[in-house]
Amino acid sequence: MNVITVPSSLDDQSFEQVLEQLAPLPADARILIDARNTTWASPYGLTALLTLAQTRAEKPQFMPPVKDDTSSYWSRANFFRYAEDLFEIVGSVPFQRPERDSRTLLEITPVSRSDDVHTVVERIQAKAAHILTENLHLESRAVMGFAMALSEACQNIVEHAGRGGWVAVQNYNYRKRMGRHVVQIAVCDAGVGIRQSLESGNRRPLTDRWDDGVALESAVIQGTSRFPDHGRGQGFKGIRGYLRKWKGKLAVRSGTARVADVPPWDDDVVRRDHLAPMPGTQLFIMIPEEVDR
Repeated sequence: MNVITVPSSLDDQSFEQVLEQLAPLPADARILIDARNTTWASPYGLTALLTLAQTRAEKPQFMPPVKDDTSSYWSRANFFRYAEDLFEIVGSVPFQRPERDSRTLLEITPVSRSDDVHTVVERIQAKAAHILTENLHLESRAVMGFAMALSEACQNIVEHAGRGGWVAVQNYNYRKRMGRHVVQIAVCDAGVGIRQSLESGNRRPLTDRWDDGVALESAVIQGTSRFPDHGRGQGFKGIRGYLRKWKGKLAVRSGTARVADVPPWDDDVVRRDHLAPMPGTQLFIMIPEEVDR
């Protein structure tokens, strides 16, 4: 059995440690995901764990966090609801009680059809309006753009992934880096990924440089779509435009590369290549509290 240790704090950056441990192993290797010492996980971390399980030929084992408050939160976020089908759980998980607070905007939700996207956006709009204006102190017109960004991010799964994915949206106090409230959207799938999606539509640019990083830049930054129709490929452009207006961040990981639209408050790098491979596409969106009002 190969033991994959989950970091104590699991987010879009530290999830790379999980992928690096997996990289030398074949897809059918027996693995145990050990999250016993994990004390915090972002929406990206939780949805990426579910996505990882979907990529394995052999059903992986999973050891939940030992801290009761961590394990209870994962349960409230719907993680175990889906993990119990994708993993062989080693140990017990807390009983999922009805959610009582409003910190979680949208628990982990599967997305595979256009109807799922409409349901997600409809469920979240009322709560998002309150969070964006009251917690993040954004103007009311930010609400409509938020719904658009969420819808576009989820629609990518339906149109390009070739299989279902996951979305989660949460508001929390990001004390670690910013000391203010943020809303994070995580959209993860284990589908074909952006490079293969562009290749399937014969949309590969005429260049000798062609890898996951170039494909990501082409789709995310230049708006290239696998569909040749005029006007397609505007999804990422619309998300980036919205996030720049509200000083938000977008990072997209696919295959062995990651590109990010980095706002002034962050020190992330714009592009990373030669990362440990991860099937599909994973989106990270963060919208911070407005402090210069």
